[in-house]
Amino acid sequence: MQSEITIRLSQAAKDQLAWLKRHTGLTQWNELCRWALALSLRDPSPPLVREITTDSNVEIAWKTFAGAHGDIYLSLLKQRCAADGEEPTDAAVGKTLLVHLHRGIGLLAGRQDLRSIQNLIAVAVE
Repeated sequence: MQSEITIRLSQAAKDQLAWLKRHTGLTQWNELCRWALALSLRDPSPPLVREITTDSNVEIAWKTFAGAHGDIYLSLLKQRCAADGEEPTDAAVGKTLLVHLHRGIGLLAGRQDLRSIQNLIAVAVE
């Protein structure tokens, strides 16, 4: 399953990631996306947005997104599906990834105090 996942982002998420790259110093979108996913999964509430239009030209292969920790990210997504009362099918895991990734990107981009990698780390340990 992992090798089949391609993450596609909305134009709004792409714009937010570009802003985050400029302000945090992280140059790779996959790294920012990992931070965003972790931030969103940390929140026990379900994301409000359930339908996302993936209208940007940004695509990230699962292997690039997850790096050496693909099994861990996949387990976290399956666990979240189960916690939300969904069977962790490929489709459910893919949708969970998409909505949590977009929520996390929005949360990070909405932080006015994110001006460096140190600020990003501070957000992670709050």
